[in-house]
Amino acid sequence: MSKDFYTQFILPYAGIIIKICRAYTDSEEDFQDYYQEVCLQLWKSRENFKGDSKWSTWVYRISLNVALSLLKKDKKVNKKSVELPDLDGGLQDSNPFNDESLKLLYLAIKQLSELDRAIILLYLEENSYQEIGEIMGLSPNNIGVKITRIKKKLKTLLDGKIY
Repeated sequence: MSKDFYTQFILPYAGIIIKICRAYTDSEEDFQDYYQEVCLQLWKSRENFKGDSKWSTWVYRISLNVALSLLKKDKKVNKKSVELPDLDGGLQDSNPFNDESLKLLYLAIKQLSELDRAIILLYLEENSYQEIGEIMGLSPNNIGVKITRIKKKLKTLLDGKIY
């Protein structure tokens, strides 16, 4: 992977990749593996990007696909870590996850199904229902219904403080 590709096509979207990788990992080591695999897959698939959607949509799609496939692979190995991740990973100047309520939110998100997790992460990134639908392969109306249900699940989890 060239430094130019990384600087131009990955670094500006690192926040997207980080959030998705964080939502699907439980340790810093796994996070680093997922992040590197997403970067590698973005580089490998760069020729397949036709420009029909925004590059950020492509980054979301690749990131989610990589995270979900690695998660399934990890489940087969039955690899489970109880260590909570260092939520910075050295990839950002300051840690946006120092806030306790934000930590609780991410713990609650990790309790959701893989599909719900992906949808709520896209929603929290302020993507439109249309954009989320394009990424997930669902209709915008279906996304709206799912988001309403996901919010209720998260509220229930957060009201119980997840512990």
